[in-house]
Amino acid sequence: MILERNRRSQLALLTIAMLAAIAGQTDAQKAAKLTAVSTCASKEKCHTCIQTEGCAWCMQPDFKGQSRCYQNTSSLCPEEFAYSPITLEEILVNNKLTNQYKAELAAGGSGIGVGIGAGISGGSSMSSSGFSSSSGYEEYSAGEIVQIQPQSMRLALRVNEKHNIKISYSQAEGYPVDLYYLMDLSKSMEDDKAKLSTLGDKLSETMKRITNNFHLGFGSFVDKVLMPYVSTIPKKLQHPCENCKAPYGYQNHMPLNNNTESFSNEVKNATVSGNLDAPEGGFDAIMQAIACRSQIGWREQARRLLVFSTDAGFHYAGDGKLGGVIAPNDGECHLGPTGLYTHSELQDYPSISQINQKVKDNAINIIFAVTASQLSVYEKLVEHIQGSSAAKLDNDSSNVVELVKEEYRKISSSVEMKDNATGDVKITYFSSCLSNGPELQTSKCDNLKEGQQVSFTAQIQLLKCPEDPRDWTQTIHISPVGINEVMQIQLTMLCSCPCEKPGSIGYQVHANSCSSHGTSMCGICNCDDSYFGNKCECSATDLTSKFANDTSCRADSTSTTDCSGRGNCVCGACECHKRPNPIEIISGKHCECDNFSCERNRNQLCSGPDHGTCECGRCKCKPGWTGANCGCQESNDTCMPPGGGEVCSGHGSCECGVCKCTVNDQGRFSGRHCEKCPTCSGRCQELKDCVQCQMYKTGELKNGDDCARNCTLFVPVGVEKVEIDETKDEQMCTFFDEDDCKFMFKYSEQGELHVYAQENKECPPKVFMLGIVMGVIVAIVLVGLAILLLWKLLTTIHDRREFARFEKERMNAKWDTGENPIYKQATSTFKNPMYAGK
Repeated sequence: MILERNRRSQLALLTIAMLAAIAGQTDAQKAAKLTAVSTCASKEKCHTCIQTEGCAWCMQPDFKGQSRCYQNTSSLCPEEFAYSPITLEEILVNNKLTNQYKAELAAGGSGIGVGIGAGISGGSSMSSSGFSSSSGYEEYSAGEIVQIQPQSMRLALRVNEKHNIKISYSQAEGYPVDLYYLMDLSKSMEDDKAKLSTLGDKLSETMKRITNNFHLGFGSFVDKVLMPYVSTIPKKLQHPCENCKAPYGYQNHMPLNNNTESFSNEVKNATVSGNLDAPEGGFDAIMQAIACRSQIGWREQARRLLVFSTDAGFHYAGDGKLGGVIAPNDGECHLGPTGLYTHSELQDYPSISQINQKVKDNAINIIFAVTASQLSVYEKLVEHIQGSSAAKLDNDSSNVVELVKEEYRKISSSVEMKDNATGDVKITYFSSCLSNGPELQTSKCDNLKEGQQVSFTAQIQLLKCPEDPRDWTQTIHISPVGINEVMQIQLTMLCSCPCEKPGSIGYQVHANSCSSHGTSMCGICNCDDSYFGNKCECSATDLTSKFANDTSCRADSTSTTDCSGRGNCVCGACECHKRPNPIEIISGKHCECDNFSCERNRNQLCSGPDHGTCECGRCKCKPGWTGANCGCQESNDTCMPPGGGEVCSGHGSCECGVCKCTVNDQGRFSGRHCEKCPTCSGRCQELKDCVQCQMYKTGELKNGDDCARNCTLFVPVGVEKVEIDETKDEQMCTFFDEDDCKFMFKYSEQGELHVYAQENKECPPKVFMLGIVMGVIVAIVLVGLAILLLWKLLTTIHDRREFARFEKERMNAKWDTGENPIYKQATSTFKNPMYAGK
């Protein structure tokens, strides 16, 4: 499809009009306005135009503007040719809520629901589609329960437009309840089974106090009959444990009914079984209990509760590979005639996401009644399963009645809205719940009682049009979690223009406006295969045509690029490319010019509109300005000192209205007019001696009458602190005298010399050298004496220790001190052994 050629002069007029329209607005408003204009103007087809927020399309055949796509708040197009679809809402079924109906019956009302209502928002003169009225709407019947209103509606919605829908909800009194008790019958749950069989009647009585329409069912599970889940030894397959029956995956013992005595008997007659590993096959049981709706007996209009009771964990998708099962779970019903799960050994366990999807599709609330050891695991699980909850079950299940009652109270006292909207549609919920305050963003309300009515506002927004036109019509369901009632929205996305479809106004085959060689759609030409051009005036097969040669689109014979690379050669003439910003224009016979590539100053093109304009890539300066970016003033007035004198005070040159100061032997000059020289010595050295002698009586002129004789030009004024006042052109002087004291003074020469000196010099503190020397000597002597005393103390302690050790050794000596142990007598005595003493 070839777009209609735009005229550059009209584009310039449009640009001026847009700039005038946004004059006087804030910068943010101007930026938003320009962005919106730019976004619309860049759309070249009707359907892309209306898919942009705030844009409308002009179908006028002889349209002369910049772009057919424009902001729908402007009046660039006659109203009869403007197309901007609006959002339309039509309520199809609007039966009253059950509680409201009963109240009206009690008051003598008719109780017939309103069949149709319509709301219209947005605005232009034309609509993409209109909804025809119909009289065949449903009326409320006495046997039907209605808890959400309205029930069905049509909605036509534009991209990025937000539309609010009011939804009312009220829990009907005595609403039916289906409770299916799914129990783990492994050996460890034997005492729980015995307790549950005695509590069946109590459970039924408790629920009937809540609703007189109560159905109860029972099922059990163990695990897959495969290693390593259960023992496959033949003997163990028959009797895995004492008083145990053969293991199985899942069995439906009792479909949902109101026979509570049958429930107690089924629980009592059910036999426990055994397995090997700790986790159980509960997910298989949950999937079958939900998928087998007819076998279980779930009713269409009832709150569906599935109580899952166990003291162990669970297997999930992937665990089946341990037993050689690789086929994924198909989520279908596979129950045999006896209620046994037939595909336990053929399919893997379901995943958590599969369980969640089944729960959402069937509006079931799962209550995980688990022992304390498993509660933390299942509390994390309920975060991933919609409408589920977890509660602590006693070891023998003695609290099951109170548990179910409390969990049902929590479920029934809250309502949470859900929907099946795709990623292209965003639905946000708002509600004030039971309060009278403003609506807040939330999809859930708590603490509801039977008969209380709450309202939600569903804000629907179409984010973008799907790529496939078949997805432009969708059916969205909004429903309360756990309630099998929906509000149906037949959504039509306004993503196309009627004038782009055959048979509609604005669609003409072989139109005269297209030289009879194309189809006019929404005011633009879609040329036949052998023709091209804005009006299909060029033939691709006629080589003798003057348009067959495109050399006229090149600047000279040496150029090989058509239209300077910034346009298309159409029928021998250049069509310059359009910029996203409509203010930026490419122009010229060969698209060689533009109004946006000139030099910038402070991020403004040609230093701003007050200084110059950009024409064909160069800045055209206004009077009084010069330079490549029109940032320089032609006059030197800004470089002249306020009091008169030379340009830049004779210490610099004036460039672009600003003084560029020089550096010379005196120092570096600065200031707006180069009037300052911080590094120049000035008259400081000249005035130094007079300030010293007059102010401090020091310096070279302190003797005799030297000071009075040589210092007659000024008398310094004493100040506590010397500070410079730059407005008076004062100069600061700082020196140190012979005593190493710092003194400061300033002077200024405005007509006459004025000197202000610091009253007191800043001198370093005096140092008492004799005291320092004596202190050092005394310190050395004291340290020496301390060392001597310490040495004497250490030697005395050492000597005393040695003497004490000597005394101790002497006292411990073993010989007698009166006899020499090594002395031997000089004589020896021998006795004759044969002597008899005679």
